[in-house]
Amino acid sequence: MLSDDIRVVPAGESATQRLSAGQLIKVINTSGTQVIDCWAFALADTREHMSMEHTRVEIARVSPRPGDHLYTNRRRPILTLTADTSPGVHDTTFAACDVYRYERLGAQGYHRNCTDNLAAAMQAEGLDLVSTPCPLNLWENSQVQPDGRQVIAPPVSAPGDFVVLRAELDLILVFSACPQDMAPTNGVNGIPQDGHFTVLPPGG
Repeated sequence: MLSDDIRVVPAGESATQRLSAGQLIKVINTSGTQVIDCWAFALADTREHMSMEHTRVEIARVSPRPGDHLYTNRRRPILTLTADTSPGVHDTTFAACDVYRYERLGAQGYHRNCTDNLAAAMQAEGLDLVSTPCPLNLWENSQVQPDGRQVIAPPVSAPGDFVVLRAELDLILVFSACPQDMAPTNGVNGIPQDGHFTVLPPGG
């Protein structure tokens, strides 16, 4: 049973949360198999956003660890990863899925996707979306092989694993419970599941 203060990111859909600088948010991989695409935009100017390209340079790693800042396209910290109960396997390299990705995978007709989920979420919040940044793909297991190929494997997280993020700016977070069901992104069965999150009380 989930408590009343825990919000859902519906399977294949998105959710938003505004945070003030200093607030903490806990993002939960309830099933253990669900990848959550995560974006952060500065409320003062949504053209400033969390950037995986800039973050990789600043932290000198391809996946953040507790204590690492996540940086904007203006090289300012926007979030800090303060806790991670999972093995720490997250992706910072894959673009959000889109209609073109699913077309290439053989989908017939429209397929829900994270790119459109982001656009709809920002529109619902009355905020401008200039472009679709590369998301922080929480729990996505993208593996680089010895020959340089990059492949998607099922997540290695367990049910109930979570991360805690601290806002370093006043911002809006957008989460998308990735609707990918044509690759093992969301586990060997490829079935998208709900994710959950909660804003933690001060000191939480």
